[in-house]
Amino acid sequence: MTTPARRGTPPPAARKARGGGVLPWLAVPALVLFFAFGVIPLIGVLFLSFTSWDGLGEIQLSGLTSWRAVLGDPGLLHALWVTLLVMVVSWAVQTPASILLGTFLAGRQRYRTVLAVLYFIPLLLSQAAIAIAYKALLDPNFGLGAGLHIDLLVQDWLGKPVLAFSVVIFVVSWQFIPFHSLIYQGGVRQIPQSLYEAAEIDGAGRVRKFFSITLPQLKYTIITSSTLMVVGSLTFFDLIFVLTAGGPGDATRVLALDMYKRGFQASQMGPASAIAVILVLVGLALALLLRRLGGRDANASQMEGA
Repeated sequence: MTTPARRGTPPPAARKARGGGVLPWLAVPALVLFFAFGVIPLIGVLFLSFTSWDGLGEIQLSGLTSWRAVLGDPGLLHALWVTLLVMVVSWAVQTPASILLGTFLAGRQRYRTVLAVLYFIPLLLSQAAIAIAYKALLDPNFGLGAGLHIDLLVQDWLGKPVLAFSVVIFVVSWQFIPFHSLIYQGGVRQIPQSLYEAAEIDGAGRVRKFFSITLPQLKYTIITSSTLMVVGSLTFFDLIFVLTAGGPGDATRVLALDMYKRGFQASQMGPASAIAVILVLVGLALALLLRRLGGRDANASQMEGA
């Protein structure tokens, strides 16, 4: 016996249609903020790249003058090369460490939860503060090596190109590995335990289960983490600015730092805006490339194939 519908209650189809009409409106605040702080400033930067402006005086249209100056400058290619090098090396360092640490922290033991909190602390610190701290610790005269009398640490870390670049990679990895470990920790916990139980029945050990189950199931998590890592590396500025100021020479002069020096130190807002547009295009291209490498659906569930 079916229960009669209450008087005045709309049918399920009508309720579903009414809900479908409300849901799109929930995205309006986010879209307004995105256009206000994302699209409109980007259009403004694109406009400034075709102008001549020193940051204070009158803005004058200059056509492609700024673009010719930027694209014809050998320093741009060098800064782009350093940026890509920082991106690739930091990804190669952070990704394996984050996967291993995230897999370890995915365990249910209580002490692992405590370690996860401790590992997350570097991400809460300001990049400028971190740069100041490491700059003091690595000082060859008054730093950690000199204080502990460890000859290996008493080197001109920020005065030699290779060492300065290595320090930048180390500090960046030290700060952001906890964030990506948290992503992988959540990804590992979404993997069905039945897969590991079946592997144990077949006699698979921890290493075999990691390479045969964990890594394949983390495919889309790796794509997501790599996208955040790669695109985020394009915006490294404050840490490098405080730590090395782009030196020694131009060994650590990335595009974001080059943009700052042109715009705020040389008062060339047109070329600086052109570099900003280049950064956006490079980031967009890399994000689309990583999405394509992710396969048919980068948002597919890890439960697929379980």
